[in-house]
Amino acid sequence: MTDSSPYSETARSAPDTGSAERAVAAVWRIESARIVGALTRMVGDFGLAEDLAQEALVDALRQWSVDGVPRNAGAWLTAVAKRKAIDRWRRQERLDERVALLAHDLEQEQREGRDLLWDPDAVDDDVLRLIFISCHPVLSKEAQVALTLRVVGGLSSEEIARAFLVPTATVQQRIVRAKKTLSAADVPFEVPSREERAPRIGAILGVLYLIFNEAHAASSGPDWMRPELSDEAIRLGRVLAALMPQEPEVHGLLALMELTAARFGARVDRHGDPVLLADQDRRRWDRGRISRGRASLATADALGRGRGAYGLQAAIAECHAVAASVEETDWERIVLLYEALGRLAPSPVVELNRAAAVAMATGPASALLIIDRLSSSGALRGYHLLPATRGELLRRLGREEEARSAFTVAAGLAGNDRERSLLERKARGAQK
Repeated sequence: MTDSSPYSETARSAPDTGSAERAVAAVWRIESARIVGALTRMVGDFGLAEDLAQEALVDALRQWSVDGVPRNAGAWLTAVAKRKAIDRWRRQERLDERVALLAHDLEQEQREGRDLLWDPDAVDDDVLRLIFISCHPVLSKEAQVALTLRVVGGLSSEEIARAFLVPTATVQQRIVRAKKTLSAADVPFEVPSREERAPRIGAILGVLYLIFNEAHAASSGPDWMRPELSDEAIRLGRVLAALMPQEPEVHGLLALMELTAARFGARVDRHGDPVLLADQDRRRWDRGRISRGRASLATADALGRGRGAYGLQAAIAECHAVAASVEETDWERIVLLYEALGRLAPSPVVELNRAAAVAMATGPASALLIIDRLSSSGALRGYHLLPATRGELLRRLGREEEARSAFTVAAGLAGNDRERSLLERKARGAQK
C-alpha cells in the first residue's frame, strides 16, 4: 500500500479511531510549542500558524485511524501544516520565492527521508519566542493563561475550561480574541531586547504562578485543589528553565512550585476535604519533588544575583519541606524571609502570611496586631483568608465568640466549596 503521509515510514499501530485520538492528544501535548513555534517562524503570523497546526490535527485524526500513527508524528503534523500554508498562499495568488523555497524544502526532506521538523539550532528560540508571544502585555491576564496552556502547554480548550470551571466557549473566545489582538498589534515573533526582557520575563512567570496557584487552592468549584494544573505549570516551568538557564527567578519559581506541590498528597483527606499544614502526615510528602525543588533553588542561588520574590518564597517552602513537624519548623527564619519578601515585593497578602508566621514564632497576640492593621487598611476586603486567619488567632487566645464570628465571615467569602465547608465547621467548633 502506498503511504499518502508526508513520510513513508509508519509505526504499525492499530488503525482505530480511539488510538488515533489518544495519539494526536499525546503528540500535541508534547510537541505543540515547537510545532507552532516553527510554523510561526515560517509563515510570519502566529494566528495563522496555530490555525494551520489545528487543521493538521484534524487531518491526523482522520488519516492515523486508517494508516496508523507515523513514526515521527510531530514531523508529520508540521509537514502537513506546511503544505496547508502553501495551499493558502497559492489560493491567494502569492506564489512567491517564499512559497517556492518552502515547497522545495519539503520535497528535499521527503526525498532524503529526513524527519527534521525544523532547524535544530532554532528550536529552542522558536519555543521561547512562542512563550513571549503567549504572555505578551497587549493581552489580558485571562488571555495569556488560556493561550499559554493552549499553544505552549498543548491542552485542549475543553481541558482548560474544565480546569478553570468556565464554559469551553469562553476559553475559545479568549484564544480567538488573543490571536486577533496579537495580529492587530503586529506583535513580532521574537525574543525581546535585553532592555525589555526583564519585565516580560516577569509577566511569563506571573502567568505560570497564576496557573499553579489555581491548582494549589482552587478559587471556586467543588475541589480544593486541581493537581493536573500544577503538573502543567511545573512542566512549563521546566521548559522555561531549560530555555533560560541564566535567569535565577525562573529557577526560583520552579523551586517554589516543586516544593509546594510536594505537599499535595497530604493536603486532602480521602473525602477530598482540606487537611491543614499542622495536621498533615508528612510521610506522604513527595520526597522526589522536595529534592528537585531544593536543587532548583540551589541553581538559582549559584547564579549569584540574589534571591528575587519567587526565590524567597521557595526558601520559605524549603523551611517547611525539611522540618520534621510544625513544632520543629524554623519559624524565626520564615518570619525573616517574609520580611525580606515584603521589602522586595510588598503586598497585603505577604503581610498576611507574615502574620501567620509571627503567630508561630512569637505567639498569636503580636500576630493579631498585624491582622488588625490589615483589616483597618481595607486592602484585603473580601479576601476570605484574612478573617480566617483572624479566627485562628482569636481561638488560640481563647476569644471563642469573636473567633466564631470571624470564621462565619470567612465562610461567606470563600468561593471554593471544600474550603467553605471547612470554615463553617471551624465556626461551629469555635462555638463549643
